[in-house]
Amino acid sequence: MGERGDELSKLLGPLGAEVLQALWSAGKPVPVRVVLDRLNRDRSEPLAYTTVMTVLARLSERGAATRTTAGRGYLYAAAVRDAAELAVKDVVREHGDAAVTYFVDQARGTPHLRQRLERLLGSTSPDSAGKDS
Repeated sequence: MGERGDELSKLLGPLGAEVLQALWSAGKPVPVRVVLDRLNRDRSEPLAYTTVMTVLARLSERGAATRTTAGRGYLYAAAVRDAAELAVKDVVREHGDAAVTYFVDQARGTPHLRQRLERLLGSTSPDSAGKDS
């Protein structure tokens, strides 16, 4: 599955990781059927529609995917760029301000992290967060 998939599997389980990777591959909001077809392409035992629908709903609840209404169904898209972003979202969701405070305290004590944090806080674009490592 590769390093990216291994990290995702630790956070989401193997199927959750595959579903999120299918959303990344799609590159735009897609219905359950598109994700299902992509996942079943190379499987000897196809997944059920309801299985993929449930995983997508859980990814959406967790903040790893977005869900928008489209007719009588939903379109799903990835809401995170990688496993690290998902892990941070999980920590912040679980621990709130305490997690952010701890991260800032850690950055204060590490010059390169502090400089990086200062650059990010000075940035006007939220998308620039992952581009300047």
